[in-house]
Amino acid sequence: MYSNKDNINILTSLLVAHHVRHAVVCPGARNAPIVHNLNECEAIKCYPVTDERSASFFALGLSQSLTEPVAVCVTSGSALLNLAPAVAEAWYQHVPLVIISADRPEAWIDQLDGQTLPQQGVLGPFVRKSVTLPEPHNDDTRWHCNRLVNEALLDYRYPYHAPVHINVPISEPLFEFTTPALPEERVISRHIIRSENDIFTPKVFYEAARPMMVVGQYFSDWVDEDDMGLVDMRRFFYDYCPVMAESLNNVFGGISVDAALSVIGDDTAYRPDVVVYLGGHIVSKRLKRFLRQSGARVIMISEDPAVRDVTMHATDVVVMDPYDALWSLFHFYHHRTNADAFGACDVEEDNMPFYQLNPAHEKYHLLWKEVMRLVERLTLEYEPQYSQMATVRYLEEQLSDAFFDYQIHYANSSAVRLANLYAGIFNRHHVWCNRGVNGIEGTLSTAVGFAAGKMAEPAENGPETVICVIGDLSFFYDQNALWNQNLGGNLRVILLNNGEGGIFRTLPGLSKSDAQAMVMARHATTAQGICTQCDVGYIRATNMQEMKEGIVTLLTEETTRPMVLEVITDPVDDNEQFQKYNSQFTGKS
Repeated sequence: MYSNKDNINILTSLLVAHHVRHAVVCPGARNAPIVHNLNECEAIKCYPVTDERSASFFALGLSQSLTEPVAVCVTSGSALLNLAPAVAEAWYQHVPLVIISADRPEAWIDQLDGQTLPQQGVLGPFVRKSVTLPEPHNDDTRWHCNRLVNEALLDYRYPYHAPVHINVPISEPLFEFTTPALPEERVISRHIIRSENDIFTPKVFYEAARPMMVVGQYFSDWVDEDDMGLVDMRRFFYDYCPVMAESLNNVFGGISVDAALSVIGDDTAYRPDVVVYLGGHIVSKRLKRFLRQSGARVIMISEDPAVRDVTMHATDVVVMDPYDALWSLFHFYHHRTNADAFGACDVEEDNMPFYQLNPAHEKYHLLWKEVMRLVERLTLEYEPQYSQMATVRYLEEQLSDAFFDYQIHYANSSAVRLANLYAGIFNRHHVWCNRGVNGIEGTLSTAVGFAAGKMAEPAENGPETVICVIGDLSFFYDQNALWNQNLGGNLRVILLNNGEGGIFRTLPGLSKSDAQAMVMARHATTAQGICTQCDVGYIRATNMQEMKEGIVTLLTEETTRPMVLEVITDPVDDNEQFQKYNSQFTGKS
């Protein structure tokens, strides 16, 4: 029988799954439940050693001898500190030690309780990864615990062997052992595609009944819009499976993912069973929730080897450039090979296919095709009244006929969400956005720096135009971006000013609070004075006609100084137009 502590059972199960077969265990009360589990588990051999300093060096030698990872389990407090010399030695010799320390609950750290000290990170630079597990009490904390253990156990291997530290807080009672079996835990695997000639070949994607592709924030320098091969590759994926892409990538065009998900509602027939997720952030909270509810197997593809489990169902982390991965998937479908499920293959081989294409995917894809067509049609047909939404729509319409090269930055919150409605509908182009942490600060400064870079290396027809579409709070927060001697005439700014943080109007229940105005940061500031003092051209629009004329002027005027178009709208009207657009899609499937 195993411990009643979920975090200990998750840890034990994943130690076995990640091939940790040997554990050096030291005496103690707080780590007794962990030692019990390790001893109970037939797949792990335990080596008892009393002195922690000696135990860790014993583990070092054991690992060197076996050429396998070895765990070292100690109790809380100073016991962990005694491992530091051996862990440092393992770090420099690239020996995979898995340090497991029991800990007191966080509330009792530094509270004069016995054998307590801050244990997270105490081994400093001598471990590649240090995690402290939660004590799970619901599905989210169990997922968190699983993810942290997977992360630590993946990191003892890549890019070379190194120690890792797993800290396990354990509340009393400590000695309840009534769990009959270890849980079957999700195991995350990492696949390193090392060579340019290697082809990423996940046959599970083509064997799936309900495959889906999700494309997050990503920019590839290799994308050439004139390349007919790229056109064929895009067409293939659009014809093979639903592609959930926003405009923050420059490979696939995006449509309103939120609108599509509104159409399908809670219909489980649209849920995928295998997802290939390429790139980084996605804006849509609804898409994140949909993927988390799907229960699909998720293959994450990124150049970052870290586990980024935004879907809560990642099973594979593929370290590879997403654009290369797309081409590999494309070639893998068209060329027959007998390669492994995740690995390299020679696309020139003509062996019999080793996967069986699932015919059910066509029916699944057809469901999604109808949804996508509906969203595109209704988005084109819906013509909002004067508002921020109408402004972005008209801008994107004009850009579809642009005779000049441009790059466009959208600020976070409402601006980037409006971009995802129209940037992929009228003119499939890449949208730059500071989605790393989604803050409102710095968007204008980022666009100014981007424009300065284009001024420094101008194209044949002059520097590329850089357009920044930004909300009022983001603009005024970052107004010093215009107090900059590096400004040039290739920077154009559309300031969407409705006198508040309009996105907060979508928060359920905020209207019941007397603090609503403070949360929304209502103001009566305009940009005219800022532009005057910074010698920046200024245009003001307060109705549909002025807005359209302002956008045309902004896109066509030749000037050596930046220009700002400030579009003044009413926040109630902005919200109403957005809600009317969204209401078209509810219950349409």
